[in-house]
Amino acid sequence: MKAKFRRTVRSVRSGFRRYPRAILDSFKRAIDPFEHEELPELIHDLYPHQLAAVWLGHATVLAQVGDHSVLIDPVMSPRIGMRLGTRTIGLPRLSPPAVPTASLKGVDIILITHAHFDHLDRPTLVDLIDSDTTVVVPSGCRKLIPYGFKRVIELAQDDEINIASLSVRTLEPAHWGARSVLDRHRGFNAYVVEGEGQRVLFAGDTAHTQVFDHLENIDLAVLGIGAYDPWEHMHATPEQAWSMFEKIGASYLLPVHHSTFELSEEPIDEPMKRLKAAAGDRFEECIIDPIEGELVIINPGKNHVQEDNPRK
Repeated sequence: MKAKFRRTVRSVRSGFRRYPRAILDSFKRAIDPFEHEELPELIHDLYPHQLAAVWLGHATVLAQVGDHSVLIDPVMSPRIGMRLGTRTIGLPRLSPPAVPTASLKGVDIILITHAHFDHLDRPTLVDLIDSDTTVVVPSGCRKLIPYGFKRVIELAQDDEINIASLSVRTLEPAHWGARSVLDRHRGFNAYVVEGEGQRVLFAGDTAHTQVFDHLENIDLAVLGIGAYDPWEHMHATPEQAWSMFEKIGASYLLPVHHSTFELSEEPIDEPMKRLKAAAGDRFEECIIDPIEGELVIINPGKNHVQEDNPRK
C-alpha cells in the first residue's frame, strides 16, 4: 500500500508539473496546422515490399505487411487532448511530423490500440477518412471513430479476424483504456498482424508483461520504451522492453512511444540511450533506430535484393 501511495503521489506531481501549463497555453494560443512542401507517396513506396515500416513519431507507425498497408495509432496533430470547439486543449507536439497527414490517406487498415488521446486522435482520423479504409478498435471505442470509413470493427481481447489476406489477432497488454475519468469500460489491445508469411507485433502501451512470451516467428516487434517515469506501472522501461523483446525472440525491434510528446519526467533522449545500453552488442543487429519518416525495409520481397541491415 505504501508503494502504491508513493507512486500515486509522484504521478500526481508529474501531472501538475506538466498539464496546467499546457492547458493554459492551449487557451492562450492555437498552434497552426503543420505545413509540408511535398506530399511523399509513402503508401506507394511501401507497397512493393513484403515487410517495411515508417515510424512517424510517438506510437504512430505505417507498415506494409504482405499485400496490405497498416497504420497504427495515427497521431499527427500539433496538440493532443480534449477538443473544445475547434481548439485542442492539451500537450503540444515537440516537433512537426516528418510527413503530412495527407500522405497516409488511403491506407488499407488503421489499428487503434486504445482510446488515450496520444493514440486515438480524432482530428487526425477525420483527415484520414476514406471509404476504402477499415478501422479496427478495442471494445467500447467504435463511437469515437468519425463516420466515413469503409467499416469500423471492434475487437475484444483474445479475438481474431481476417481482413482480406491479413490476420489480425488481439492480446491483452498491461495497460488501461479509459479516455476520461468516466469511461473505464473501454478496452485496450495489442495486435499481432500476419500476412504473406510476415508476422508483426504492435504491442501498444504496456507495462512489463509476460503476455507476449508465447508468440513465435515474429519478424518485427513494435514496443514502447518511453513515458515510464513515474508511469512504470503503465509503460515499460527501455530495459523491460528489451527483456520482452528477447523473450519474444523476434527478428527486429522498432522502439516507439518516445521523443514526440512530453508525457513524463525522463529526459526526451533518455529512452533510446537506455535501450542501447540494455541491448549492448545486439543493438546494431536487432534494433531499428530510424529517423522519423524514414522508410525501413525489413523484407523487400522476391523482386528486391535484401540489404544487410534493414535500418538503412
